[in-house]
Amino acid sequence: VGEHGVELRTKAQRLAIHQTDIETLGDTGGNKIRAAVDADDIGGVVTGPNGPEAGVWVIAETDDLPTLFSRTVVTDDAGRYVIPDLPAASYDVWVRGYGLVDSGKVTANPGASLDLTAVIAPSAAAAAQYYPAGYWYSLLEIPEKSEFPGTGPDGNGISTDIHNQADFIRRVTSGGCVVCHQMGNAATRTIPDLFNGSDTSFDAWNRRVRSGQAGAFMSNTLAGMGDKRTLEMYADWTDRIAAGELPPAPPRPQGLERNVVITQWDWADPTAYLHDLVSTDRRNPTLNAYGKLYGALEESADYLPVLDPVAHTTDQVPVFPEDPNYKPAPVPPMMTSPYWGDETVWDATTSVHNPMLDQDGRVWITSRVREPTAIPDFCAEGSDHPSAQAFPAGRAGRHLGMYDPTTDVFTPINTCFSTHHLMFAEDENNTLWTSGGGSIIGWLNTAQYLATGDAEAAQGWTPFILDTNGNGQRDEGYVNPEDAIDPTKDKRISSGLYAVSPAPDGSVWGSNLSYPGAIMRVVPGDNPSVTALTEYYELPVDENRDPIEGFSPRGMDVDRNGVAWVALASGHMASFDRNKCTGPLNGPTATGQHCPEGWTFHAEPLPQFKNIDAPGSSEGSYYTWVDQFDTLGLGANTPINTGNQSGGLLVLNEGEWVTLRVPYPLSFYTKWMDGRIDDADAGWKGRGIWATNSSRAPFHMETGAGTTSKVYHFQMRPDPLAK
Repeated sequence: VGEHGVELRTKAQRLAIHQTDIETLGDTGGNKIRAAVDADDIGGVVTGPNGPEAGVWVIAETDDLPTLFSRTVVTDDAGRYVIPDLPAASYDVWVRGYGLVDSGKVTANPGASLDLTAVIAPSAAAAAQYYPAGYWYSLLEIPEKSEFPGTGPDGNGISTDIHNQADFIRRVTSGGCVVCHQMGNAATRTIPDLFNGSDTSFDAWNRRVRSGQAGAFMSNTLAGMGDKRTLEMYADWTDRIAAGELPPAPPRPQGLERNVVITQWDWADPTAYLHDLVSTDRRNPTLNAYGKLYGALEESADYLPVLDPVAHTTDQVPVFPEDPNYKPAPVPPMMTSPYWGDETVWDATTSVHNPMLDQDGRVWITSRVREPTAIPDFCAEGSDHPSAQAFPAGRAGRHLGMYDPTTDVFTPINTCFSTHHLMFAEDENNTLWTSGGGSIIGWLNTAQYLATGDAEAAQGWTPFILDTNGNGQRDEGYVNPEDAIDPTKDKRISSGLYAVSPAPDGSVWGSNLSYPGAIMRVVPGDNPSVTALTEYYELPVDENRDPIEGFSPRGMDVDRNGVAWVALASGHMASFDRNKCTGPLNGPTATGQHCPEGWTFHAEPLPQFKNIDAPGSSEGSYYTWVDQFDTLGLGANTPINTGNQSGGLLVLNEGEWVTLRVPYPLSFYTKWMDGRIDDADAGWKGRGIWATNSSRAPFHMETGAGTTSKVYHFQMRPDPLAK
C-alpha cells in the first residue's frame, strides 16, 4: 500500500498473481483463462470471432435494489473482466464496445463465472451509434473566418456582436449550446418526429429550439449567435448525418483507462434535472465517509435529492424560500416538446444551484430565498453595514441556504449579493465565498453565523478593484469601469466571477465568462469590504484580438500550489501559474494581457471541428476540478475536466489524457465532481470521484423519457482484474 493508500504491485507480482489464476483455473478450452471470482463478483472472458476482445465494457445492471443500480468495468488484454463487490441481486450482464453492437443480456448472480460473446457491428454506421456525442459534433462545419465580423440578419446572418470565429465557437460549445446538454448524441443529431413535417431542415431546427420550457433560453442563445447562419449550420450538419456521413472512430480504452470501475444509481425523478452534487468537505475529503450524497436541482424542483450509496436508497430534503408568499409562476413551455408535450415539468422556486459540505457535514447551497428585487434595507446606500457603506448592493437573484442533517432542519439565508457557486476557505472563520454577484463578490462568515444566527452581520461583499496605481494597496477614489485608466488611481472593473475557488494561500480565484475570457485572483486583505484587491488575467490574444491558442473559460479550480486550472470553450484544459509572470502584476499595464507566459494549454482528446485547423477540439468542457488530495488514486493535484462531449471524465495524468468514459447509458454529462476518501486503508476500494448527470435534458439519454438523473462513482483499480 503506497503513501496515498493505493495498492501497488510490481509487474513481476502481477504476473505471479495471473499465473496463479491460470494454474488454479486451468485452460477452459479455446485458451480462455478466467480471472478468479469471489462470492460477490461476476467475472469471465469476452471473446469475439477473432478471439479475446480487449478494451470493451462489461455492464451489470439490476432493478432488484431500492433504486436502479449498475456497475461497469473494462476487459484486459486477454478479454478478461471482473465486476467486483456487487450487492446481492439478479443482474443483466452484457458487452458494449467500439466496433461492436450490444451483446444479448445474460442473467447472472454474484459469484458467477460468466463468459460473454461480443457481437461485431454489421456496418460502420451501426458501430457509430455507440460513439461519444463529441465525435458526431466534430462533423459540424463552423462559419469560415472570412464571415466575421457578423453583419446581422440583413447581411450574412451572423450577429454583429460576434467579431471573430473564436467567439462564435465558444457559443457553439461551453458558452452556448453545450452549456445545458450534450450536442451530437442521438437526440440532437437527428430530427424528432414531431418536426419531420417541416419543409426543410432549417425550418425543423427553427422549430426545435423553441420547444419546452427551455425554448426561450435556446431562442435567445440562437439570436445571440445570429439565427439565420446558425440554423443553416445545424441544418447542414443533420442533413449530412442523415445522408450517411459518419465521424471518425474513437479508440478503445487503453492503459489506465481499463482500470476504472464505474458504479451508478438512479436518484431524483424523471421530470427533474440535476446541476451537481456533494459528498464531503472539499478541504477534508475523509469527512462523511460512506455517507449520503446531496444534489442540486436548479430550476426543476424544490428539494435536495439524497442518495445513500451503502443502502442503495434515495430520499428528498424539501427546500423553500424565506418568504412563504414568494412563489413565482414557472416558465411555461414556449412550444410543444417532443418529450413532454405542453406539460410544465419544472416548477422550482428556490433554483438550488451548488451544494457544499462544511467541516461538520452541514449542506450549504446557493438558493433563491426571496424576490430578487426585494432588497433588504441593510444592503442599500445609507445602511450602516460596512460593505454597504463601501459599495451598496442591488438586485440579487439567488442567495444561500443551509441544511443540517443532524437536526433535519433547512434554513434559508438572505444575502445582499447574488450567488451561483460557493466554496469554503481554509481559515478559522470557515468563510464561504460565492460567485455570481456580477460586479461584486460576496461571502459569509459561517463561524459567526452559526454562533449568532445573524446573517446580516456575518455576510459581506466587495467590488473588484485593480491596483492600477501600483502602490500595493486599495485606495479610495478609484475610477469606474467606463472610465479610462488613471495611473494615479485604482480601477474598478465590472467583470464578475462564474467559478469560485479559494486557494490555500488565502486568495480567492474565479473565472470570467466572455471572449477571450479571463481568470481573476482576489486577495481579501484584513477587511475585505475595503481592502480586497483583484488581479485580472485574460487569455492571450494577438493585436487583432484573435486567440493565440485557447479562449473563453467556464469552470475552474486551483491546486495546492496555487496554480489555476480551467476548462475552455476552445476544447482545451488550461493552467495559469502566476509565478511564471515576468512583468509587474499591478500598475497601469496589469489589466489583462500582461502575463501570456503564465498560460499552458492542453487540447482535449476529441477531434477538432471538421473545417477548423486551429489548436483545440470539439469538446469544450463545462468545468475543471482539481483532485487536491488524491481521492481518485492518480496523485494529488490531478486536474480533471468534465468531458461533457466525451461522455466521461478527462483526467490529465502526468501530461497525458486518461478518459474515464461512461458507456451506458449514452449521454453522460456532468457539471461538477467531488472526491471522497471513505477508508484510506482500503486501497482503491476506499476512494473515488462522485458525479451526477447534469444535463437539463436527462430524457436525451439513450434510455429516453422517464430516465432520471444518476449518481456515478468512478474508482481506479491497480489493474483491470483487481478485486
